[in-house]
This record gives sequence, structure tokens and C-alpha cells, in this order.
Amino acid sequence: MPSTIDSEEHTALRKAVAALGKRHGRTYDREQLWSEAAKLGYLGVNLPEAYGGGGGGISELSIVLEELGAAGCPLLMMVVSPAICGTVIARFGMDAQKQEWLPGLADGTRTMAFGITEPDAGSNSHRITTTARKDGTDWLLTGRKVFISGVDIADATLIVGRTEDARTGRLKPCLFIVPRDAPGFTRRQIDMELGAVEKQFELTLDDVRLPADALVGDEDAGLLQLFAGLNPERIMTAAFAIGMGRYALSKAVEYARDRTVWNAPIGAHQAIAHPLAQAHIDLELARLMMQKAAHLYDAGDDVGAGEAANMAKYAAGEACVKAVDQSVHTLGGNGLTREFGLASLITAARVARIAPVSREMILNYVSHQTLGLPKSY
Repeated sequence: MPSTIDSEEHTALRKAVAALGKRHGRTYDREQLWSEAAKLGYLGVNLPEAYGGGGGGISELSIVLEELGAAGCPLLMMVVSPAICGTVIARFGMDAQKQEWLPGLADGTRTMAFGITEPDAGSNSHRITTTARKDGTDWLLTGRKVFISGVDIADATLIVGRTEDARTGRLKPCLFIVPRDAPGFTRRQIDMELGAVEKQFELTLDDVRLPADALVGDEDAGLLQLFAGLNPERIMTAAFAIGMGRYALSKAVEYARDRTVWNAPIGAHQAIAHPLAQAHIDLELARLMMQKAAHLYDAGDDVGAGEAANMAKYAAGEACVKAVDQSVHTLGGNGLTREFGLASLITAARVARIAPVSREMILNYVSHQTLGLPKSY
């Protein structure tokens, strides 16, 4: 297995992205940052060079998102557009699909959302009720999706549906590219208290007619293609969480160095210093697991990457929440002010525990798949 310590190239990438993030900061404009990151080649660093990408992998893309997050300006759509959709199309798409989508996803001029979660199924692909049926050479797609990010700014959404296996009659997952303006494809914005730049939507698909070439990959590949996108999603969510935790921690450390009470900086007191040190350790450990997962995925070990990606996402979510909480407490009342910009992270940090899969479902996965314990369901 490759080393999980940053290479010279990765170190240089971290420094360059960190400099970009520092220029934009916490009050960043999403469109401006997206455009600049795209021009510098960061958004498509994981996509094939033949289609305008950087020829790297999720290892490089996760570095980009982590460092932007550590600067206070994470781009959530990086998790969706280049990491999930770009990866799936690059691995399984037809040549025409690659030519149509990958150059735009790589240079940031086009974006794609990802729709798997449903009101009654969550992310359980076995309970998804969005179905696709053949009508001549076309597909008709019907169903509902919920908590889908960035649909309003995406050119299309990669929808997870289910088709009937002609041999067994059972339903199996399949992926379809649905254009934003497709007849029968409607969206409703969900009123979220989470103050994210990207909005969340509920989608309705009412007999959305799609041509045969809207299907990505092999109709019979099933879960293989789906998890080719879900593993990068978990790795990138870990990067998102680690970056957020690092940002909060940096603000707390700066405050603890400068804030003086009773003639000494508050950071000199172990009650302040030790919890911050623990938060740093937890973030570093989560990063190591994230790097392992990214290396395994980029090496083509989908099974090993699946286990590591789930554990990385779990570890990063826990580390992020603890880092944000401790950072807010370090600042006291100032931690709740808009001036210091930490209070909004209290809610945002919880997202890493919930999405794209809850920590409880990850514990189920590890107990069943890794430890071989019997299922309770």
C-alpha cells in the first residue's frame, strides 16, 4: 500500500490550495472561488487528462477540499460534481457521455448534482422506490428524492433509480443523467436552518422521459457502479469535516494565545490547552484514515476502500464536532458572535455525523462487514 504521508507533490498542492483559500477566507463568494479553483485545475484534479482533468485521484481532490475547508471556504459541490458524478462517468460512462460531461466538470463550467436519498429509504439502495421502466428505446423515471444539494445550480442530476432484472424480476440500482429542464422533473427547496451556501431540495420525477444514453454504465452492473460513487463521497465528506475542524481549531488556538486573563494567556492553562491538543490529535488520526481510504480507492481496491471510507467518514465527523465544540467553548461568549464566525459551525459540524450516511449505519457496516457480527435487522 502507498504511504499515507504526503508526497512532495501533495505537500505542494496543499500549500497552493491553502494560499487560494486564504485569499478568499470565510466570507468567500462561492461562484468566484469555484471559478478560480477551476482555472487553477483544482476542481478536476481527479479526472482523466484526456478530458481536461489533472489525471490524479480522490487523494488529490480530498486535499483540495480539506485545505479550502481549513481556510474557511469549503466547496460542498466538490463532493458531488467531480468526486461522485465525475468519477462514475469516468469509470463507467460511454465515450459520448465522457466527451459531453467530463471536460465541463473538470473546468468547472458544468456541474452535476447527485440524487440517491429518498423520504422513506434514506440512502438504503435496497429500499429505493424511484423506478425506471423501458418505453421503446426510452426510459421513464418516476419517484422522489430528498436532501439533494445544489440542484438549482447543476446542469443535470445523476439519479439513482431501480430497474427490473429481466432474468430474476428483482429490482437493481441504476444511474441516470437527468437534465435540469427535463419535463416532469421538478424541485422544491427545503427550508433548512443550516446556513450553507448550497441549497437543499426535494425532487419529484413524474414519468421523466430519458433517451437510452441517459443510462450511465451497464444496466446489469448494479451496486458496483453505485459504490464507485459512494466511496469517494464518504472520503470527500471526511475531507470536508477535517477541513472544518481545522478551521475552528485554528481560530481557537489563535484566541487562546492572545486572550490574557490574570496576566497569562488562557492557552497556558491546561484546562484550555489539553482539550485543544486532543482535538488536534483526533483530526490528524481521522486524516490518516481518510488518506488510507483515498489510496485504496485510487489503487482500484473498491472493497478495501469501502471499509476505510466508512471509518474515515465516521472518525472525521466525530473529530469535527469535538473540535468545533471545544473551539466555541475556548472563545466563550465570543464563540457565539458573528465576528469570530464559529457559531454557525455548531450546526454545520453535525452534518458530517449525519450525511451522506449516519454514524450508526457506519457502525452497523463495521460490525457486520469487518467484525463478522450478526445483523440485528
